[in-house]
Amino acid sequence: MASLNVGNLGEYLREQRRQAQLSLRQLADAAGVSNPYLSQIERGLRKPSADILQQLAKALRISAETLYVQAGILDERDRDEVETRAVILADPSIGEQQKHVLLQIYESFRKENAAEAQAQAQARAEADADADGSGGAVAADGSDGTEGSGGPDADDAQTHHTN
Repeated sequence: MASLNVGNLGEYLREQRRQAQLSLRQLADAAGVSNPYLSQIERGLRKPSADILQQLAKALRISAETLYVQAGILDERDRDEVETRAVILADPSIGEQQKHVLLQIYESFRKENAAEAQAQAQARAEADADADGSGGAVAADGSDGTEGSGGPDADDAQTHHTN
């Protein structure tokens, strides 16, 4: 499969159209746009709306989000998730139902991992708060203020008391 990191939206659309083995006219008809307009988009002369991108994505059987990222509509931070979805949706070796199920599983894993990461972050924050509020401060002599803490004079004090 060709790289998803193509220079601009027009080149990306052209690559996707060719991978789908569609002519410019076929894609324009399937997406409900004019042939000249699609040609202008592919050549970088026009910037299509989100609605047009969605129509093109549907006709190409790819994720609309992928086109939104290429067009600069969707934030770059979401790119990994979008590209993963696009690869799944573009895979001709699996059926539509299989793609749908795979995307559901993928999303459930992402939600589970996000919830786990949030719980861990909250637990760390609570542990830090407990440590700060429960005498975690260090005394002026470098000890933590507990008996037998091993401060600089701890050995001398013990030896004087045993004589």
